[in-house]
Amino acid sequence: MLYLKRFGLPTVDHMEQYLNYIKLTCVNNDYPYRVFLEREVEPFEFEPITMFCGGNGSGKTTLLNVIAQRLGAVRDSSFNRSSMFDDYVAACKHDMCFGTRPDEIRIITSDDVFDFMLDMRAYNDGVDNAREEHMAEFFRTRRSNGGFRLNSMEDYEELKRRNDARRLTMSRYVKMRVPPNVKSRSNGESAYAFFTSKILENGLYLLDEPENSLSAELQAELLQYLEDAVRFFGCQLIISTHSPFLLSLRGARIYSLDTEPIKTVRWQDIPAVRTYYDFFKSNSRRFE
Repeated sequence: MLYLKRFGLPTVDHMEQYLNYIKLTCVNNDYPYRVFLEREVEPFEFEPITMFCGGNGSGKTTLLNVIAQRLGAVRDSSFNRSSMFDDYVAACKHDMCFGTRPDEIRIITSDDVFDFMLDMRAYNDGVDNAREEHMAEFFRTRRSNGGFRLNSMEDYEELKRRNDARRLTMSRYVKMRVPPNVKSRSNGESAYAFFTSKILENGLYLLDEPENSLSAELQAELLQYLEDAVRFFGCQLIISTHSPFLLSLRGARIYSLDTEPIKTVRWQDIPAVRTYYDFFKSNSRRFE
């Protein structure tokens, strides 16, 4: 599905005029105005899958954040911005496809995944603490010598707790009172689960380096999931990535932010992909 058709950054004239203006002010942070100032950037044309690749500092994440902000995308975590950011976004232009409207526009970043994993860890720590408290409560109740009277309905829960402690094993007693831990996962498995839970039907999703924390096997699984999301479930994806696995997504339009001017490239011509290819080719005898 195609929702976003075209996106244009501010013109060079606009950026130069703006930078000359802010020199007269007390502002000393002009991000993101200089990221693409000295580069020739034509409006980006989008496909159902569009990729941004390039080395560190090439502007992939900045570009993704600018597009997301212009489209009013939902985001879970904050991002690097300055007082000039909104002015820059306002000077951008974009075209949506007529007659199509996504159910959701969302940007998903590595910070979102990291926060998700920390939340799961904190949740499990809380469950473990509650488990220890109820274990101590079980033994304390078992050792008590009665003396409890049911005087009102407010005492009912205490009576029920005492009866449970006397008739149940410790394991059953604790399980009835403590929610289960979230299934133990590695960081990579948690990251993969996070992405697959966030990408729903008929959505426009911007993904910032989703390969972070993922093994080669999980990157291959994510690749298949993303292809299916576009092919069968009406999604459009805009992805910044270093991953040769994700860059091989079928039908993707790939923009290299390392070229001058910025232009579309073939997957097999991307320097990062060629580096992997040359490495394995030079070591091919080891696989025979």
